[in-house]
Amino acid sequence: MKAIVHDEYGEAEVLTLAEVDRPEPGRGEVLVEVRAAGVDPGVWHLMAGLPYLVRTATGLRRPRDRVRGRDFAGVVVAVGPGVDAFEPGAEVFGTCGGAFAEYARVRVDRCTAKPPNVSFEQAAALPVSGLTALHAVRRTVRPGNSVLVIGAAGGVGSFAVQLAKAAGGEVTGVCSTGKLELARSLGADHVVDYTREDPVSGARRYDVVLDTAGLRPLSQLRRALTPRGTLLIIGGEGGGRWLGGLERVLGAMLLSPFVSHRLRGVISQENRKDLEHLGQLVADGTLTPVIDRTYPLADAAEAIRYIVGGNARGKVVVTI
Repeated sequence: MKAIVHDEYGEAEVLTLAEVDRPEPGRGEVLVEVRAAGVDPGVWHLMAGLPYLVRTATGLRRPRDRVRGRDFAGVVVAVGPGVDAFEPGAEVFGTCGGAFAEYARVRVDRCTAKPPNVSFEQAAALPVSGLTALHAVRRTVRPGNSVLVIGAAGGVGSFAVQLAKAAGGEVTGVCSTGKLELARSLGADHVVDYTREDPVSGARRYDVVLDTAGLRPLSQLRRALTPRGTLLIIGGEGGGRWLGGLERVLGAMLLSPFVSHRLRGVISQENRKDLEHLGQLVADGTLTPVIDRTYPLADAAEAIRYIVGGNARGKVVVTI
């Protein structure tokens, strides 16, 4: 089968399209013919081996797993021992290792049925970013809360705006000039162009700040909170080569017990129940995956370059 592989860490040029053996499903797994695969910054981190902390899980000198990609949507073609949740022909979506390939091996607890009225591209855009936004909003936003979403037009941010509105929040979205209309279309009550004004230095205070951009220090973000507000740091972009932006999350966890604010990070928990919930939200029109553009499998490296450049509006998807 064809797959996007790499045998060393680096930028997108280390990726190549190659013929590799088709995997076989093990116990509790299914084999999926991949139709579409989502692209998010996490793919770059695993490809580049940065921050260096990720290499403790992926291989210190070179990647243990050659095939990249995590979000997928496709069709089950075979089931492993002990699997009774799906049969060949079932359309599913979820997370796995090695989604940038014609076939991928998937744990049944990391996938669910794709709703019939949701496209493969839409379903592939959901898992990692959608679950992250879902868990962030679920932990923090209550009806009537004022919510600031920094990075409102990005992969996680575009989902967070919609989910925060559905949870009853009054949402202010922060993004660049060219993405303001997108943030409004997603349901943001107010928008802030960060190229023209600093969203965290004004007079307004928020019950919840969801920071998906990963650049501002804690001291600045806390100034945007109400006295007992909550800051949730999503992701770890923009930091050093050893910890990336994770030092902000660590700093928030250490500081939180000593201040009136609740400061924390979020780690997405991949599970079938929440994937099913996301799929239903898309099926009933509550949630809309924003897909900026799609790339064929052979151009997966270009898709990653586009994401890393910070220009994407919502999600980017690789089609197979």
